Amino acid sequence: MKKRFIRIALWTRNITIFLFVLSLLPVLLYKYVPVCYTPQMLTRRHISHRWRPLTEISQHLTQAVVASEDNFFLIHNGFNNNRFVIDSTKLFRSMLLRENKTVSQQTADAVFLLSGRSSIHNALETYFTLLIEFVWGKKRIMEVYLNTKEMGDGIFGAEAIAEKKFQKTAAQLSASEAALITTAFPNPKMFDSGKPTSYMLKQQAKTATLMAKIIPVEMGGSTSPTGNNQLENNAPTGIR
Repeated sequence: MKKRFIRIALWTRNITIFLFVLSLLPVLLYKYVPVCYTPQMLTRRHISHRWRPLTEISQHLTQAVVASEDNFFLIHNGFNNNRFVIDSTKLFRSMLLRENKTVSQQTADAVFLLSGRSSIHNALETYFTLLIEFVWGKKRIMEVYLNTKEMGDGIFGAEAIAEKKFQKTAAQLSASEAALITTAFPNPKMFDSGKPTSYMLKQQAKTATLMAKIIPVEMGGSTSPTGNNQLENNAPTGIR
């Protein structure tokens, strides 16, 4: 009986180590190699996607993502337990954060998993989120996020959305355009940043205002301004 228990324990240990190493390999690979395809891309019939390094993506877009999606991205460990954001000007002192996932969680979900809501899916998402936070770091997570996020119907990544909807490169996106792009994130199949609805324009205004208030996110193209005043100058009319 004792030998059988030891044998089971050894098998369990070996299987656990094997699965850990197997899951770690793609994480290590994608730390250095562009993510050209994700499981979610493979489920779509037609996609538009082109990888760009973070240095060739406008800093405005990283600022907009942090402002609209994950205010605590730079300081959390992949998971955000804060429910409220307090703006120094008190303009947003009662602003309730969206109940969507952090940028790290969204990246882990997009790169390593198919869409799902089961407990197993959530456990795997948590596991991969911890891995990429430890192995990749914030800049790489943001770089992969901006290249794999569905930003329009079948349009994945900053370069593709910039070309399709604004006829420019991702590096050339302005603050107002970046803010508008993020308004489509909750439902990219429904929302079109090339043809914004009144709701999207309202969300754009809120995001652009918050972009000017939060600390500049030092990630993205070097040609993008880092000052708050420059962000405000590019904000949509009526929110300066």
